[in-house]
Parts: sequence; structure tokens; C-alpha cells
Amino acid sequence: MPAVTVENPLTLPRVSAPAEATPRPVLAVTTAPTGFEGEGFPVRRAFAGINYKYLDPFIMMDQMGEVEYAPGEPKGTPWHPHRGFETVTYLIDGTFVHQDSNGGGGTIQNGDTQWMTAGSGLLHIEAPPEELVMSGGLFHGLQLWVNLPAADKMMDPRYQDIRGGQVQLLTSPDGGALLRVIAGELDGHEGPGITHTPITMIHATLRPGAQITLPWRQEFNGLAYVLAGHGTVGTDRRPVRKGQTAVFGDGGSLTVRADETQDSNSPDLEVVLLGGRPIREPMAHYGPFVMNTQAELKAAFDDFQAGRLGTVPAVHGM
Repeated sequence: MPAVTVENPLTLPRVSAPAEATPRPVLAVTTAPTGFEGEGFPVRRAFAGINYKYLDPFIMMDQMGEVEYAPGEPKGTPWHPHRGFETVTYLIDGTFVHQDSNGGGGTIQNGDTQWMTAGSGLLHIEAPPEELVMSGGLFHGLQLWVNLPAADKMMDPRYQDIRGGQVQLLTSPDGGALLRVIAGELDGHEGPGITHTPITMIHATLRPGAQITLPWRQEFNGLAYVLAGHGTVGTDRRPVRKGQTAVFGDGGSLTVRADETQDSNSPDLEVVLLGGRPIREPMAHYGPFVMNTQAELKAAFDDFQAGRLGTVPAVHGM
């Protein structure tokens, strides 16, 4: 980890917050509980226990793996519906194949991202390819759920396949950090992901002892989730480690620092930085549906049960 990198970060554009930017304080650090998703792949629930007012417009995020599967072990999800939000699947290591009831599909691997706007609804499945099931191998990624405002919840479904080579690569002034801007904007540099709700999503790798202080839009919230390694967040250097999420307060910049020494199995600090403009609308969320009211939630279940969100293609035995 990770798949997308460069030999010399100092060849990249450099970003840092202006000196007059107000540092964002760290309001809380939470530890993700572990569980299982789909057909049984291990996950960490990154946002568990965090008040939704600090997450909005994000709903949930799972770290999938990191796991080394033996032959026959790789798992995915069964066919399932979605309505009312977007799923962002960022695959750091391994391969996932996506198919849906509208005939869409694709393969993501080793630094690719699939951005699926469920909108009015569909059925889809995510699974490792047959050759990976046979051989086994490393699997590691994230799935993030991003809410849609009421005006967009019933839009037509849309897909974006973002290849690892398309992400905007940046670095810190001293070259000690590699920043991958997957979506949104950082200091005028745009990532490839097209979003309905304004957000920023960055995967940052910090070498031991490296620090980043990044400009952060005042109207966005701020979250940092540690994929691997350990370090500190905020100007008061609050300790964080793998599987923990830092919640930032208001301000114009956020700071993350890698500890001088890291574990042998995690040579760098790997962090996902998220920010978004809160939607601030009522939310009714149950299972695979995220709507604004209980009545809309019931309608989503009714439409699913009546087959109005699509049917599993006949090639899959239905």
C-alpha cells in the first residue's frame, strides 16, 4: 500500500496553508469497531459513535480489509439495492468487479475508485473476480457513503470509474507527504471525482516525522481517518493510530503529523482526509436507503419489493 505513488514527490505541486489560516481544533478521536460486511469480508466502521452533525454530508465509511486471502477465501457482497445517496469505493490493493441491474459494470483495482450515484435506485453487486477467488491475495479498500440533497435523491443513477492514474498528486513543501486528491479541490488543484454535494476526499501518505498543514474550506467539516501507521492530529498533537477517526472543529487549516518511528508492517502514516458542505436536511436512513422522511423510506422498500429498483440479470440465475 498504496498503489499510486511517485518516485520523487518534489516533482509535484506543493501545497500548504497560509500562515494566517486559523488552525482547526481536534474535537474528538474515536476508534472504529470491527465487523463483517457482505458475504463476510472484515471491515472497520470508521464513523461509529460520531454525532451526525460532524459527519454531514457523509453517512458512513468502512475500511475493507486489509486482509491477505488464501485461495478460495475472497468474498464480496450479494445483490442488494440502494437509493438516495452515493457510494464511493476506493480500492487500494486487490480487484473488485461491479455489476448492476441497469447493465452497468466495471472493474477497479490498485488505486482505482468507483463513484456510484444510486439516485432513484438500482440493484448492484460487488465481488472479487473468479481468478482472485481461485488464487487468493491481498484485499484492502474503503467504501464511503455520501448523502444527496432532497433535490437530487431521485435523479437517474450515474457512474464514474476513476483510474488511479487520474487522481491529482500533490506534496507538502518539503516533499515528506504524498497527497492524492480523489475528489474536490485542494489549494486550487482539482481531483477527478464529480460530486453533487461539494466535498473533498484525499488519501495522504506521510513519511516518518513528516507533517502537513493544509488549507481547508471554512464551510466544510473536517475528518481524518487513519488507514495505517500512527501519528498526531491538530496543532496540539493529539495521538491517532490505525482505525481511528479524528473530528476537527471550525477553522481554515488542518494539521496531521506522522510519528518519527512507525511499525515495520506500516512504514508510513496513511490517512484519508474528508471534508464536505453539510446538507442540513432531515435524514431517514435504514439499511441500503437514505431518504428525507419515513414515508420516503417506506416507499423505497415498497419499490424494492415490487421490483421497481430493477431485477437481477438472468445470467445470475434469476
